[in-house]
Amino acid sequence: MSLSQRHEDARPERHARPGRFEADAVMGVVAREWILYGQSWRATTFAAVVEPTLYLLCFGFGMGALIGTLAGFSYIDFLGTGIVAVSVMFQSMMPAVINTFIKRRFLHTYEGILAAPVDVRELVTGEALWLGLRAGVYGCVPLLVAVGFGLQPGPGMLLVPLIAFLAGFAFALFGIWISALITSVRSMDYVFSGLFTPLFLMAGTFFPLTELPGWVQTAAMVNPLYHAVELIRGSVFGGLDAGTALTHVGVLLAFVVLMWNLASFQMRRRVVN
Repeated sequence: MSLSQRHEDARPERHARPGRFEADAVMGVVAREWILYGQSWRATTFAAVVEPTLYLLCFGFGMGALIGTLAGFSYIDFLGTGIVAVSVMFQSMMPAVINTFIKRRFLHTYEGILAAPVDVRELVTGEALWLGLRAGVYGCVPLLVAVGFGLQPGPGMLLVPLIAFLAGFAFALFGIWISALITSVRSMDYVFSGLFTPLFLMAGTFFPLTELPGWVQTAAMVNPLYHAVELIRGSVFGGLDAGTALTHVGVLLAFVVLMWNLASFQMRRRVVN
């Protein structure tokens, strides 16, 4: 037997076939991201705070002066609750696409992580969990800004961080899957222009979906951002019945399961096979 064959046989079995899923390995990945975050939190926080604030200022006061009220709410309140979900998507999905691709393609970070007792499923889960937690915190910034501009606080707002985390986790998994599909940096142009824009334009963020053609309203039913917007808006304003809320949560959970499996499968093809 040659030396190379012995080396192949000595590879950890978990890299070839997934074994037991271990929470400690997931938290190890999260801890690594937390340490790295300590080196860049200022810039990340600046972008997370300034961008949604500018959206609210420009669209809220600019268009709000023309529209006044929408769907029974002041436009800045309507917009502020929608921007929360959009902010969550951008704070989770964009880093998942860009950072994950760079780590895999150029920095070879995942090769080092997988040399430890961590398999691809735990790696994907840890990366997405960190981005979901971060998005859940930063996603509440537009809501606080909207409160500063007159949105009345209520007990339902306490559910927003949980909804933001669930949506952030889902979109992070979505982004990781996309990052494992694309083969070059140039491919990201298709993702940002052809995917991001339709997602937040067809989610009821800036205007009710009832103003759009019927086929767009139907297509929005499979848009996870739409369900996140409806959950957040319903929690803040009230009036969302339990059945409808469970439907929105169920769609997001189904999206999480689908994206977790797709992301784990495609990432395994890229970094292991």
